[in-house]
Amino acid sequence: MLHVCSLAALPDTVRATGASHILTVMANVAQVQRPQSVLEANHLRVQMDDITEAMDGFVAPTESHVEKVLTFVRGWDRRAPMVIHCYAGISRSTASAFTAVCALNPHRDEMAIARLIREASPIAAPNRLIVSLADKALGREGRMLRALDAMGPGSMTVEGRPFRLDLE
Repeated sequence: MLHVCSLAALPDTVRATGASHILTVMANVAQVQRPQSVLEANHLRVQMDDITEAMDGFVAPTESHVEKVLTFVRGWDRRAPMVIHCYAGISRSTASAFTAVCALNPHRDEMAIARLIREASPIAAPNRLIVSLADKALGREGRMLRALDAMGPGSMTVEGRPFRLDLE
């Protein structure tokens, strides 16, 4: 099971879910304090800004970032939940959760996954560049992007509320 949250909700979400793994996807990963209940080896920090094209002074998501996420997610034993978070819990984390569910369920319909994300979080706005890179890496032939388009924009807010995604 995956749980998605903001940086501010990370400690409470890990505690409430009993998560064994954390995926951090945000610009300043050094500011993240890993809860002591999670082993360092079970915490992946991927440093990237929430942008969809290259900009001076910012780190755009890349194929390398997505490959790190995919390797980490595929190495997760799933005995306990994983928490995926970014700064606000809206864009990078939801795109990474979408990526994770697609990677762990290669035959599951992308539209169905996108609908689950929207139902779980009306404010989810998965980062389009991350989804595009994941779609390519997973050989989904544009289906993840089409599902993202069908999902529509999320309601505007500053910080997302934690939510859960079942893997199957």
